Amino acid sequence: MASRTRSSSPRGGLAIPLAVVGVLAVPAGVAAARYATGISLLDAAWGIPVAAVASVSALLLVRGTRGHVRVKAAGGVRAARILGVAGLCVMLAATIAVGFYEVLLRLEG
Repeated sequence: MASRTRSSSPRGGLAIPLAVVGVLAVPAGVAAARYATGISLLDAAWGIPVAAVASVSALLLVRGTRGHVRVKAAGGVRAARILGVAGLCVMLAATIAVGFYEVLLRLEG
């Protein structure tokens, strides 16, 4: 049992940057649409698949690390799990917003 808790998992370290990308993909697209002249707000929807892939990848990497990381690294795994779920929430909110926009466009004309 002691050998299990001493080994660190490199998957936990990779999950944190992926989770951060998942959280920031959609807001970065919206900020780019706000400050760049050639990008419309609807073009920010291209950040949705990026957020989905990054968040799900982070959660899959973190999935098997419970009990296999040092106590020091457990905080990073917990942060990656929280950020991965937050990235999924941002992705779902953006998907719902774009979906309602498309429905309104179809009902309008």
